[in-house]
Amino acid sequence: MRKENFLNLRAALAGITLAFAANSAQAESAHGIAMYGDPALPPDFVSLPYANPDAPKGGKVVFGNTGGFDSLNPFALKGTSPWQLRFWSYESLMGRSWDEPFTLYGLLAESVETPEDRSWVEFTLREEARFSDGSPVTIEDVIWSYETLGTQGHPRYRGFWTKVDRIEQTGPRSLRLTFNTEDRELALIAGMRPILKKAQWEGKDFGSDTVEGAPIGTGAYVVSAYEPGRFVTLRRNPDYWGRDLPLQRGTQNFDEMRIDFFGDETVLFEAFKAGELSAVREFNADKWDSVYSFPAVTRGDVVKSEIPHQRPSGMTGLVMNTRRAPLDDWRVREALLLAFNFEYINGTVTGGVQPRITSYFSGSALGMQPGAASGKVRALLEPFADSLLPGTLEGYTLPQGDGSKRNRGNLRKAMKLLEDAGWTVTDGVLRNGDGEALNLTVLIRQGDGEMKTVTEIYARALERLGITLTAETVDNAQYVERGTGYDFDLTRYRMELSLSPGNEQRYYWGRDGVTQPGSRNLMGMDSPAAEAMIDAMLTAKAPEDFTAAVRALDRVLTAGRYVIPFWSFDVGRIAHIKEMRYPDRLPVYGDRTGFMPDVWWYEAD
Repeated sequence: MRKENFLNLRAALAGITLAFAANSAQAESAHGIAMYGDPALPPDFVSLPYANPDAPKGGKVVFGNTGGFDSLNPFALKGTSPWQLRFWSYESLMGRSWDEPFTLYGLLAESVETPEDRSWVEFTLREEARFSDGSPVTIEDVIWSYETLGTQGHPRYRGFWTKVDRIEQTGPRSLRLTFNTEDRELALIAGMRPILKKAQWEGKDFGSDTVEGAPIGTGAYVVSAYEPGRFVTLRRNPDYWGRDLPLQRGTQNFDEMRIDFFGDETVLFEAFKAGELSAVREFNADKWDSVYSFPAVTRGDVVKSEIPHQRPSGMTGLVMNTRRAPLDDWRVREALLLAFNFEYINGTVTGGVQPRITSYFSGSALGMQPGAASGKVRALLEPFADSLLPGTLEGYTLPQGDGSKRNRGNLRKAMKLLEDAGWTVTDGVLRNGDGEALNLTVLIRQGDGEMKTVTEIYARALERLGITLTAETVDNAQYVERGTGYDFDLTRYRMELSLSPGNEQRYYWGRDGVTQPGSRNLMGMDSPAAEAMIDAMLTAKAPEDFTAAVRALDRVLTAGRYVIPFWSFDVGRIAHIKEMRYPDRLPVYGDRTGFMPDVWWYEAD
């Protein structure tokens, strides 16, 4: 991992410590805002440290998605839109630097102002800010965007709106949001809402799932052509208003970006090998070493790039829907964890190269520590001792197999837990006291061959417990719809987490997501302890208090046995055509939103 990345992270964390100790008596207008401390970049910075300010503009690139789309509105709950749209075509008042834990710099807004207690935040719009159709961005557009997204938009935008006491114009180009909740992160979240054009939606249904009418944004790229389910083409707006901003200099360099859609990953990869796609991300270390040796690679026409990062592991695995019996019983979930022979499955699928995720924030200073909880972590958790699952306070580690195919020891433990939960085997079938068999399904997105392989191996192990596990493969639209409505037993799960977790944690694990469609709380967890740990994170004023709250949350999540963890992605792997280049200086977050294609460029030999 690059030395300069470690130094940058240390500097950022040092800034957090200094910030917690500092107090300012009054609000001051600034070019940026950090969650804790001061922004690392000065007011006169030239460009982001991981961008090449001299990168050439030009070139066309093609990326691939699996599944399809039936909407071009990425901000509504209805319909399925290409996930890239909300990052490529839309902007917010502030933009994030991915080389700091959580820092924003002026984008549509030229400055930000907030008091020490962050009970309100005020933004001043840039006079030159424009939508892609050339019309100016107004305070009216901004206020309408906040209100509309907060009441009619996707659920990921609604939680913030409930914490806004009022939003008001304070000047010709300024507005203020006042909050009704003590939460230091709200001032930053306010700067990250996408800004849309009010006039476009007069007399129209913002939540419509029609493919017509992509929202007008201020971003550098606009949809120039599309065919539902097949492709979307975006072209860089030659009149893009923000091309000379320090935050944008050296970014958004391609003239045209196209997204082609494929039925499954295998067809997509074959298209890449044939030269139809410009780049693919590979998440399987074994495939990276074994199948990326086709002629274009050996000729040097395709380059294999590895991108290190310093962010938490996050969670990847099979999520269990606790809204459904018997998955609402932790003993059944622990039995399913024991039956999942990770060592054997990992060896089969990834060659055993990728280590297992051990907790949600593993691989970072925010991850829970081994053994029993102590100190501040224990003090935060003890008021909930009666409701915490076994292992939360005492210490919890994932089951480990002996590496053999049959995994006999763990299966015996699993059967004992199932019996304790009231399940017994009759004629080779596991049944409860009412004689009902334990049958489970795994919801799989069409084209996810890896998940099919994992499910097949796992199903054979569960057979030995008398449990039937069935794979149910559906197309992209059905997959999204059923995930939104929590219509599954188990399904693939991926949750990326940051070095500065905050309000989004409530969207991930909060009790509102148990019944509210479309949240990221796929497991349906309802934990007063988790809610309290999130509250503690958001009100922490000392670095050790913040870290303790995250570590305590990590314990609640991991000991909750909601997900069967897979392998970690400790490095990003991107195969791309040789004409695609990126800077040598890499951000702390590595290959995440804001890296490819944002800071890449096209350069022919």
